[in-house]
Amino acid sequence: MTTFCRTTMNYGGSGVEVAIHDARVANLPGWRECGFELVRHSSAMTDWTDDNEIAGVHYGEIEAIARELTGCDRALVSDHVKRTAEQAKREREQSPVRLVHSDFAANYESVIRGAYHGVRGRGAATLERAGVTADDIESAPRIVMMQFWRNLGAAKMDLPVAFCDARTVTPAESKPFPYQGYVAGGRTFDALGIVASPRAETHAWYVFPELTPDEVVGFRTYDTELVRDGKTWFTPHSAFRDPDVEAGSPARFSIEMRVLCLFL
Repeated sequence: MTTFCRTTMNYGGSGVEVAIHDARVANLPGWRECGFELVRHSSAMTDWTDDNEIAGVHYGEIEAIARELTGCDRALVSDHVKRTAEQAKREREQSPVRLVHSDFAANYESVIRGAYHGVRGRGAATLERAGVTADDIESAPRIVMMQFWRNLGAAKMDLPVAFCDARTVTPAESKPFPYQGYVAGGRTFDALGIVASPRAETHAWYVFPELTPDEVVGFRTYDTELVRDGKTWFTPHSAFRDPDVEAGSPARFSIEMRVLCLFL
């Protein structure tokens, strides 16, 4: 494997030195096995700073990518987050997360199944666009949460994202923690921290160097079937400092979307 760099990852306050490999030249399987996958996609977006255009154009694009990638029956996007290391931040912009984590703990099913009852605004528009009801979500036999990460700034940035091969981490190495602050309604839920176990040094980390706006990384953050089977349902990920780039020169600018994938 080609090593991109060695760095120290933050495992819940404990630093673990890891090698981050170049995913572009690695012989990786798709997201079903390792948890993440690179997708090539040219968006029709013209202004990535316009949240209304993102909702009107890019939500539907990402839903289509999710349906094709996963084979799900319906895919729903109702919000987005942009990440930048710059201090002055606009609405829906947050700082990169430098913590080894995944987005949802095992109990997320109880949250997401009822999340669309009584929604208005973009949530209601999402249901209409997907052609489903809140009851359909509540009764779906299987739910998968995918996340899609796209670089909107310079190809070589200060804080890219690394993804951990889901085959190299187990549920026993995770610990839920309460989280509030994601833009999607400000709802509190349990996210998942990855702890610094003796196995942490065997975790296989990858980055797709110099991502362009015509590429997007899709990765799994929840799957009701895997949770029920006691298997790894999450994909650990974290921002890390590219040793060749000084902080802010250039600063990262990216967009991410969580996609609710329904298998009906």
